[in-house]
Amino acid sequence: MTFATSVAVFSCLSGAAQAHFQELIPNTNVVDQNTGKDVHFDMVFTHPTDMGPTMEMAQPVQFGMQVNGQKTDLLDQLTRNDVAGKQAYQADVILPRPAGYVFYVEPKPYYEPAEGKYIVQYTKTVIDAFGDGSDWDQMVGFPVEIEPLSRPYGLWAGNSFRGIVKHNGEPVPFAEIEVEFRNDGSVKLPNGSFSTQIIKADANGTFSYTTPWAGWWVFAALIEDGTLPSPDGKVNAPVERGGVLWIKTDDPIGANK
Repeated sequence: MTFATSVAVFSCLSGAAQAHFQELIPNTNVVDQNTGKDVHFDMVFTHPTDMGPTMEMAQPVQFGMQVNGQKTDLLDQLTRNDVAGKQAYQADVILPRPAGYVFYVEPKPYYEPAEGKYIVQYTKTVIDAFGDGSDWDQMVGFPVEIEPLSRPYGLWAGNSFRGIVKHNGEPVPFAEIEVEFRNDGSVKLPNGSFSTQIIKADANGTFSYTTPWAGWWVFAALIEDGTLPSPDGKVNAPVERGGVLWIKTDDPIGANK
């Protein structure tokens, strides 16, 4: 893909008004003898830094895990778990053996009337089981996806995380990435501009972001790609496809958030 083509095709939106994020949050991203094999996931469509509002999340199109390049469908593990009166989901999954696991969810397109577009956030997170240490950079094959260049677990607060934004397997030059923190109420924002951090990739689609404190952080590369009929069927609305990756950073033991 040429740079000129990417500029013509990709429109990456920014700002708190567009900062909808699909959460895919496990209770741990490192499984060992202390945690046990069972991992609990929460899936909510919300604004993480502002702790809401929460949007309605329909039954996902896909929910699964990938190990050694092999996908397992986990849709039957989902149960509904409403949050703030809006439909959300949860799941419990057993990780049976040492491996690098990528968990992913493809939500049903969400129509945002205020912006006149559909939002589809192809979301993933990586879990290491029993010190395997492998396959943390494996790709699911989503239309828009972030390839990790830094191992996305075992990260200290203050570490820099690096990745590549890809569309149909190709790097996206100068892609814009939104970054947010999953706020637990401990972080007070000076003003609304702090809600969503905005960074840009370089000419090779590569980006870097240094996390200032411990917790769950989300990276979302948003690309307008294609259209779908609007809910009233009168026009075709643009589709914003997001490649979304969740990582967790930690403070030294005893100082975790």
